[in-house]
Amino acid sequence: MFVFIRKTSASLRSSFRLFYTATASMSSESSGLYGFHHLKTPQGFQRFVDDAIERSNELIDYIAEMPPAPDIVKAMDELSDTVCTVIDSAELCRHTHPDREYVEEAGKASLRINDYLNYLNSNHTMYKAAVKAEQDAHLLTEEARRTAKLLRHDLEKGGIHLSSDKLDRANQLSLEIIHLCREFNENIISDPGHVDIFPTSRLPKRLHHIGKPIYRLSSGASGSSLTSAENYREKGWRIITEPSYMSSILQFSSDPEVRKMAYIQGNSVPRANLGVLEKLIAARHEFSQIMGHESYAEFALQSNMASSPEVARSFLVEMSEMVRPQASKEFKTICEFKREKMGQLSGNLEPWDEAYYTGMMRSSTHNLDYLVTASYFPLQRCIEGLKIMTESLFGVTFHMIPAAPGEAWHPDVLKISLHDPQEGDLGYLYLDLKSRKGKPPVHAHFAIKGGRRISETEYQLPVVALVCSFHGSNLASVRLSHSDLETLFHEFGHALHSLLSRTDFQHLSGTRVALDFAETPSNLFEYYAWDYRVLSKFARHYSTGDVIPEELVKSMLGSRNMFAATELQRQILYSLVDQELYGKEPSSMKDMMADVANLQSIHTCWKNVEGTHWPTRFSHFVTYGAGYYSYLYARCFAATIWQKICQDDPLSLATGSAIREKMLQHGGAKDPALILSDLGGNGTIRHRNGGIIPDISCLQNEMELK
Repeated sequence: MFVFIRKTSASLRSSFRLFYTATASMSSESSGLYGFHHLKTPQGFQRFVDDAIERSNELIDYIAEMPPAPDIVKAMDELSDTVCTVIDSAELCRHTHPDREYVEEAGKASLRINDYLNYLNSNHTMYKAAVKAEQDAHLLTEEARRTAKLLRHDLEKGGIHLSSDKLDRANQLSLEIIHLCREFNENIISDPGHVDIFPTSRLPKRLHHIGKPIYRLSSGASGSSLTSAENYREKGWRIITEPSYMSSILQFSSDPEVRKMAYIQGNSVPRANLGVLEKLIAARHEFSQIMGHESYAEFALQSNMASSPEVARSFLVEMSEMVRPQASKEFKTICEFKREKMGQLSGNLEPWDEAYYTGMMRSSTHNLDYLVTASYFPLQRCIEGLKIMTESLFGVTFHMIPAAPGEAWHPDVLKISLHDPQEGDLGYLYLDLKSRKGKPPVHAHFAIKGGRRISETEYQLPVVALVCSFHGSNLASVRLSHSDLETLFHEFGHALHSLLSRTDFQHLSGTRVALDFAETPSNLFEYYAWDYRVLSKFARHYSTGDVIPEELVKSMLGSRNMFAATELQRQILYSLVDQELYGKEPSSMKDMMADVANLQSIHTCWKNVEGTHWPTRFSHFVTYGAGYYSYLYARCFAATIWQKICQDDPLSLATGSAIREKMLQHGGAKDPALILSDLGGNGTIRHRNGGIIPDISCLQNEMELK
């Protein structure tokens, strides 16, 4: 038995045991989805929600008795764990399950539990208890004090401290925002746009696999006396302009008109999101004003390291000024290369020219071929690379274990136990890495259960899923581009953050940290995907077994660095647009797109294409909402940590111990500024106007911008 609430009745203890065993068994003979007993059928999601609400109500009744502060914090954390488990499981199911009925039932469950979450955020008993626990801080451990403060703050972010009419409106807006975010992302999937290319010769053979053959009557065909109309039908290709396909066309099509069509169409869909984004920005603005803030950006950043939009913008402008000279040189270099190739007919350098000409320049300068590079990264070897890296750094092992019947949502899903020789199992990881029909092209880390201490002798192990959409007919045939490999290591960094954290409370487990710190581990592990000392341990040719040549890795690095300033400038633009959208009074989408074009002209060398509206398919503006700058924070933090801690010996146990003990194991239980200072040393962070920004010198050194 692992009950931690001292004043709980026998019936409540029994209910807790029933809920836990019904939902948390990870290795039963006959299991449900993710090991949850209820999820043996799609309809089980409703019972999953029912039990979570029932258990949560029991915990609320207990909290209403105002027990001692330590028990309040533990009970509220269990409540958080109970609700989050349903939300996180439903979201994973919605994004990955091949059975439409499971997806629909998960969607219903998500809406129900989010509706209940609004009830929790309106519960004054909970708020009074959180305030009481914080006031009795002398009775709490340091981690419990941090948890109590965050729980109280989270309730206030929902509006619990407001008058009843304002709270009702805040709850309405919260639900509206959830629906709008979901609609925005569903529109991206359902309306990716397409271009029709005639004749077939206009599309390179290497891109035929992304196209669907289509036909049209050729000119002069009507009125023909021939019986076979097929003889007069012209064959072409229809290309769906989802991001990866559009990227392939822009990089490999030599026909500028084809590239232009793909660029304009891909950046002009889905049109429905023009209205959705406008409504979302307005709803978030109204919500933030109810909360007493001038803008949603101000509301969203109050608990981040940056602390305010002014601090975040000042950092972004500083980054923009730092990168501008080198980005301008790169732009001129691309212009000159286009003129060399096209002569007087070259015209201006257009946005749809960038990927094509930079790709040619990289290939010619560094003698790189996409297919040759990918031949050294068969997916199974890349998974082996994650295993080798984890064992070398942290002294822990991967164990491939069979999933119980019904536990995995697709035959391609792999289940891994992370095992420490001294501590035993540390957590469980599902890998769902291959694309398939109906699966959105998502690359993400999903938490299913956060770690937390249940008793002095028992710990709830974290359970996470790493989801990617790498192309291949089966797992054995998948070969990754180096960009895919970088993505895999990035998402694995998130997974390690969840699996290796050891916090007493689920509310602080793993990636549940300040938003502008959360991407730091994932960005750090991207470096491992570029280091030859790491790659040589696992990168093998799929047919010969030869180790990847060091010269090839040097060429890959040289290719990456050729236009690094241009890519960084693009990320700065995205971050500034994000701040602009949420940092002032809402306006019409026409005016907002004009603001986007203005920012593009100020902070990049590339012009905006009239009529396009790329923000309508940029899901980070929805999920991050004024927090996209966090990626640039993370790049700076990761550059500092890599250069000071990892670069000399990236796979040593000493390096791994520093990363694990000073960063990963703390989750959100320690102030991120203290974590960064402790790990990266003095100068990792800077203080500015009441907030914290990264030191940019290591990134400057890396990009040779000084």
